[in-house]
Amino acid sequence: MTPYAEDSFHTLSTGGQIGLVALSVMLSLACLALLWWAGRRLSRVQRVLLAIVLFAGFVWLSPQVYYEYYRLIIDGLPAQNVIRQPPDGQSLLRLMTFRSAATLSDHGKAVLGWALIAQAVLQRRRFSKSTDG
Repeated sequence: MTPYAEDSFHTLSTGGQIGLVALSVMLSLACLALLWWAGRRLSRVQRVLLAIVLFAGFVWLSPQVYYEYYRLIIDGLPAQNVIRQPPDGQSLLRLMTFRSAATLSDHGKAVLGWALIAQAVLQRRRFSKSTDG
């Protein structure tokens, strides 16, 4: 049996799978870019906290983006809000430690979370150049 054999990703057509992967990559890169831009003048600790906030926001809000993608590729899905309560610390910790559902979605979220934290730790702080004499 292959890993993730029961994952809903496999119910999509090849084109649907490619689109879903492309959407996931774009959203992940957007999160990483936002962290880089917003964290340029923050301390390492502040960047790590920002990374956690961005990760929580992604986990909370991205289901709506993915649902809209599914509406594009699957006929008949109704327009609806799929955003629920923001994730709590315990559910974020389960995701980050790969103890949540054994799905491509949850494992992908965990990889994004660790990538955000790694970037926050490794990014150098940039100070603005002063034009004072």
